[in-house]
Amino acid sequence: MSLKINKNYLINLGLAVITLSLLILGGRYYNHYVSAYTDITLDSKILNESRKVFIRLPVNYDTNKVYSLIIKTDGNFNLDTWNETLASFSNKGQAEQAILVSIPNLFFTATRNRDLVPPYARQDVNTQAPATNNIEPNGEADKFLQFIELELLPYLTNRFKLNNNRILSGFSAGGSFVLYTLHTKPDLFNGYFAFSPAAWYDDMTVVNKVDSFLQASNKRFKKPTYLFLSVGEEEHPLMLEAYSNLEQALKASPNEHLKWESVINPNAEHNDNPRLSVADALGGYQKFLNKRP
Repeated sequence: MSLKINKNYLINLGLAVITLSLLILGGRYYNHYVSAYTDITLDSKILNESRKVFIRLPVNYDTNKVYSLIIKTDGNFNLDTWNETLASFSNKGQAEQAILVSIPNLFFTATRNRDLVPPYARQDVNTQAPATNNIEPNGEADKFLQFIELELLPYLTNRFKLNNNRILSGFSAGGSFVLYTLHTKPDLFNGYFAFSPAAWYDDMTVVNKVDSFLQASNKRFKKPTYLFLSVGEEEHPLMLEAYSNLEQALKASPNEHLKWESVINPNAEHNDNPRLSVADALGGYQKFLNKRP
């Protein structure tokens, strides 16, 4: 018995599938690339592309008031937690108000590892050290950091009244970017939050770079600086090993200008940790500010 299918039915079915696919894609795009705050686009000459930036202003923002600045990676990821924590701290008078700037990754192009992995580690992250004849592309965190320093920060300082208190925060690959910034531009920020930093890249190369920096950092830190590290108790053993190695490096090379804290969040897995870390990091940073001379 042959089955006859109406041509119009097939056309309508195809259109329905296309429409549904576009709706799903549009929803993903909106969730990834549109925030609940102020969205601006910068044409970056350094990155040779347009980059969107989300700007969350404090409640009752006053153009005549001076604010501290927080820059985080990964756009909307964990942004609700940041918003709620900043609002809570402000209402309770636990911290100075801050302008929060979050940089999303591109949507149609895979840029996360390109932007956040340090230039001495492979974009296609690996646990082993690269071969001597390695031809795989390395990360381009150096370019992304230049974008922040030379394009984003001037844009922000020209439009908002900012004090000298600046935080850089990142999670996982973003955490490795925070550590990369710390050991290459230690005075660009005075607060560094690395949640579950992926410091295990290429046989712990990020850990090794931070360790070398700390051993020779007496002249590198020109002002008091705060570093917050955290990891989830239930994370991958490599992540826990890297975290432990970072702690050991920090303990082995104390510096009078560097105040650091570390937290292991009980029963937390990888994606749980940043949500659990924001309040502790902000609280520690505020205590650090209060104790400065």
